Amino acid sequence: MSAGVVVRNDELSRYDIVVDDTVVGHSDYRMEGGRQVFVHTEIDPEYRGRDNAEQLVRAALDDARDNEMTIEPRCPFVAQFIDEHPEYRDLVAA
Repeated sequence: MSAGVVVRNDELSRYDIVVDDTVVGHSDYRMEGGRQVFVHTEIDPEYRGRDNAEQLVRAALDDARDNEMTIEPRCPFVAQFIDEHPEYRDLVAA
């Protein structure tokens, strides 16, 4: 199985992770007051346990940083990821 590729999907307000031309997961966000609010992350059960969720969230947070956005991690998975990867804590809106 190939590694996933993360794509920002502005039309659906989410980041998709694509493996072998199939969307296998997504992280939904919405924009509120100039910040990107992550509300839900989901990976197809068949693709769990393969670091797809971590790759997805890391790419989404890197994109937020590249675009100089602050974020709000309302999604429990995104919040936990940030707790475990302190290099992303500076992105969290005060």
